[in-house]
Amino acid sequence: MDKAQTYQMLLAVKSGEMSPDEALLKLKLEPYSDLSYAKIDNHRGVRQGIAEVIFGQGKTAEQIAGIIQKMLENGRSNILVTRLDGETAGEIQKSVSLEYKPVPRLGIVAPTGKVTGKGYVVVATGGTSDIPVAEEAAVTAEILGSRVERLFDVGVAGIHRLLDKSEVLMSAKAVVAVAGMEGALASVVGGLVDCPVIAVPTSIGYGASFGGVAALLSMLNSCSSGVSVVNIDNGFGAGYLANMIAHI
Repeated sequence: MDKAQTYQMLLAVKSGEMSPDEALLKLKLEPYSDLSYAKIDNHRGVRQGIAEVIFGQGKTAEQIAGIIQKMLENGRSNILVTRLDGETAGEIQKSVSLEYKPVPRLGIVAPTGKVTGKGYVVVATGGTSDIPVAEEAAVTAEILGSRVERLFDVGVAGIHRLLDKSEVLMSAKAVVAVAGMEGALASVVGGLVDCPVIAVPTSIGYGASFGGVAALLSMLNSCSSGVSVVNIDNGFGAGYLANMIAHI
């Protein structure tokens, strides 16, 4: 049950369509569903406005399918499965209607397609190699209800490409800046816009990039105000946070 469903239930109590005891029972039955291998947090949507997201890595296809089926039984929509490989997705699709996006490695079930956020979120990358992480951020924000504008391959090595999109950047509710190498994109974007910038360091780069640590440290040390940083390759975390900002 999410916030909207809870609100509708309260309206039903107010109008007399549902008794207070019936509503109380529904809430009592809601906290979590115990599948032994997973305890699904059914109150996540009430507390945070967004249902629990399934982290696919390390789970079997049977486990993921079981979680999805229980979430569907509980009336969930916009179900997101992150870090899902193609083989596992194929197995899940035998029992669940799942849409698989191979680039960001995301599985989507029961999407509503509704845009509920205000304005739009920009997801920008330093290079083409950063697109898989950026797409994880972009698709996450879209599924959760945000409109997303993508600006790919606008890194500082050819800064005119970024400046050419200044109007798009400056009109955004939030910008997700995805970059590897030295991670300079976030600082430059932070100096251009008046909205929050969520920096995502990627593991793209040569030896001294240390698998994204160099970009992470650069972004953490940004001299631009309003820049926050998520973990290396954490497109999901950035997209989730950008969506929250778009709904404030």
